[in-house]
This record gives sequence, C-alpha cells and structure tokens, in this order.
Amino acid sequence: MEFLVTEEDSGKRLDVWLAGRAPDISRSRIQSLIADGHVSVSGRRVKPGLRVAPGMVAKVEVPEPKSTGLQPEDIPLDILHEDGDLVVVNKPPGMVVHPAAGHSSGTLVNALLHRCPDLRGIGGELRPGIVHRLDKDTSGALVVAKTDAAMARLAADFHGRRIRKEYLAIVHGRLPDGEQRIETEIGRSGHDRKRMSARPPGRGRKAVTHVKAVEELGDFTLVRVRIETGRTHQIRVHMAFVGHPVAGDRQYGGRRERAGAGRFPRQMLHAETLAFAHPSTGGTVSFRAPIPADFASALAGLRAAPDHGCGRASPRQPQPRASRS
Repeated sequence: MEFLVTEEDSGKRLDVWLAGRAPDISRSRIQSLIADGHVSVSGRRVKPGLRVAPGMVAKVEVPEPKSTGLQPEDIPLDILHEDGDLVVVNKPPGMVVHPAAGHSSGTLVNALLHRCPDLRGIGGELRPGIVHRLDKDTSGALVVAKTDAAMARLAADFHGRRIRKEYLAIVHGRLPDGEQRIETEIGRSGHDRKRMSARPPGRGRKAVTHVKAVEELGDFTLVRVRIETGRTHQIRVHMAFVGHPVAGDRQYGGRRERAGAGRFPRQMLHAETLAFAHPSTGGTVSFRAPIPADFASALAGLRAAPDHGCGRASPRQPQPRASRS
C-alpha cells in the first residue's frame, strides 16, 4: 500500500496519519509495522513520530499473520451473528475463552480458529481478537473481533463504557424492590490470589453494578444485572458483597456452595444482552443470547418448588429464544 501526503496532512505524526488512511489497520499495529521496518517514507526507514510533509510517499507492507501454534478444533458453537468484522457467540457454560495453563484445548479460541477461515489476524498473529471475556462457568453473549481495526474500535468502546451488557442471575435471598446500585473498588483478595474482593488490601479499581429483582423464587431471586465496568468476577463479587451471592458460585457463594452441597451445577449467571456500535457501520447492534438448558432447568425447578408461592414477577420472563437486530 502506498499513500501520498497532501497539504492538509502536513505536520501530522506518521502513525496517526497512516491510521486515518488505512482504517483496516489499528494504530498500535501500524506502530509495530513501523518498528519492524515494514513502513518506509520516500524509501527510508522511519519512526512513528515522524512529522509528515506534502509530497512524501509512505509505503506499507503488511506481512502475512504468523501462526500462534493454537490448533483449530471442530467444536460446535451457537453463533448469534457473524460478518467480516466480528462474531457474536452464545458461549456455553463450562467453556474457557482462551487457552491458558490447564486449558490448552477445547476453548472458544480453538473453536473459532476452525469456524472462521477468514480471520485476517490480530496484532500480526492468526487468531481471533478476544475483546472481553466471560468466566468458564458463565454463559452468554460474547463478541470477538476478526480484524485489527474491529478489535481496536471495540476495545476502545469497552474501555469508554459504551458497550451495554445485561445479565440474568439467580441469587440467594430476596432483594428489595427497585434497582440497586453497587459501587466499590475491586482488587485481588489479600487471602487468596485467585479470588477478587470488594475490600482489597491495596487500591482496587472502581466497579459499578446495577441490580434489579425480576422474580422471587422462594429463598432465591431471579435478577437482571447491568454492569458499567467490567472488572474480573465483578457481578459475583458484588452480589456476595451485598449478601446475595450468585447461586451455585463455588468461589464466592459461602461454605455450603464451596462444599458443592447446593442444588445448582454451576454459578447461575448468564450474559443475556450485548449491544454496541458496529465497528464498520457505526450503527448500534444488539443481541440476546438464549438461556442454556441448565439455567432453564434451575428456573423451572425453583418455580415448581412448594415454597415458591406467588412472588413478584416481571411482565416478561426470560425465554430460551435468541433475538438479534
């Protein structure tokens, strides 16, 4: 690719100018290409901070993405949407998002490498762009980028809190009417580095969660949760902090849950709705992930229990159907 600097571009930083001329390549990727010698200006190697001048010609060579060594695996996926920029998946419970120690295969990334042969690479590597994550035992809607540009734009929107994420959860106890706003700092626990805490020993990061009761289910409540921030284990930590831990949560649900004595096979947390600006069109797209069988079964069991009674219920109960726009 070659680009000519015009009068109106004069004085701009090379990396900023190229990012505007080559929208399919993120600025960070352009900086890497410059550092690796894949960008020249008038035949010379340059630095990202070069100030361009009219008449200069920049040549960009984008090498083929490198293999990561990750193996594509033919794992069935529930795809809510797919186009040239991104994939929206309804992640099943029990699936790890990205390979890591102890989970080198069977992950969402392995499945997407098989599913998406048109991946154009992220950061010079042949892999899908994991913009955000869901815990292994949390199900629901998750967006994955297929290009550098889509990754950069979605990541910026997540960082800027412009993504709308709503969850369904079954929690212990009964919540008061109305929406509750929970705000704390969240950081690593001082007692267990695998756990997060709403009272970290050092400085944590601001976390904001909105919770509203949907339906009373005996000693449990179905709630709808909206998060402003996306801290690790945020919903699970906040619900435990206010005394209503997520049902089935072995990590934050208390001694009975940790002992596996509860009635739930995993934490009853489902990312139901995801809405964001499409990275290419800028228009808002929204996706609703159907609740999985184990969540539906848990709801049915609680509703059928003798102590369910006639508690409050929302006009619209969650149904195992997908909706997208």
